[in-house]
Amino acid sequence: MTSTKKIGRSAAGDMFINVIMVLICFLALYPVWYTIVISFNNSADSMRGGIYWWPREFSLESYKTVFQDKTIAQAFVVTILRTLLGTITSVLFTAMVGYAFSKKHIMFNKFYIIFGTITMFFGGGLIPYFITIKNLGLYDSFWVYIIPSLFNFYNMIIFMSFFRELPAGLEESAKLDGANDLLIFIKIVVPLSMPVMATIALFNGVAHWNDYFTGVMYINKATLQPIQTFLYRVVASASASKAVVAMPAGITAQQVSSQSVRLATMVVTTAPIMCVYPFLQKYFVKGMLIGSIKG
Repeated sequence: MTSTKKIGRSAAGDMFINVIMVLICFLALYPVWYTIVISFNNSADSMRGGIYWWPREFSLESYKTVFQDKTIAQAFVVTILRTLLGTITSVLFTAMVGYAFSKKHIMFNKFYIIFGTITMFFGGGLIPYFITIKNLGLYDSFWVYIIPSLFNFYNMIIFMSFFRELPAGLEESAKLDGANDLLIFIKIVVPLSMPVMATIALFNGVAHWNDYFTGVMYINKATLQPIQTFLYRVVASASASKAVVAMPAGITAQQVSSQSVRLATMVVTTAPIMCVYPFLQKYFVKGMLIGSIKG
């Protein structure tokens, strides 16, 4: 009898937890779905309200307006280039530093670790950083997306923890064969480190794609702004329902408003990373666990 009651309570508890999780998922996903629905609805009809689950008057005019803007195509190119180049260079550079710090015989190893840990919690502030960027000649340059993000201390710690778990015998045997540290890193360490490489690459790729602040603060040229900065400026520059965007030929103000164009721009800019992210989510968990358990 007691066992039956416990099973019943456990089932009721599981049901309650499932209901709560479904509610949380709904609250997280519905704003995204609502944005997509409104972006595909006729702009004039959307102003009437009452649209919740599906477009009442399906229309692609907002997306036509977005894709006819050459600026957004240029912004996509900048974002793709910075994501690819920034991810590759950051992963390689951070991996090399992490490999060096994984060797305990490196001079002042502990000092550098402590010094780097402090920088994770304290910074010089935005104004000194802006002055540094400008003095280095990175202001209004594509390289402002790449060079400052070459190294991340948190990612270095993940690399360092992983490299310390690699068998020491592999490097010792390679050194007996005449290989130097660089050759060992390229030929042995990197191939064995593909799981952590993929994890850090995902960290960097998502960060580069979603970053809008760098383009806002350090880029003045419209041709160098990434897609997220473009989205930020579209949303910030429009004055809610009063502003009407410039209409391409054949599209009337009744078909497209500033609100519908902003929502369509949001969908276009976030769709690529939203499609990729669910398939790569497991690497985030794996990256947090790398180096936490030693075999």
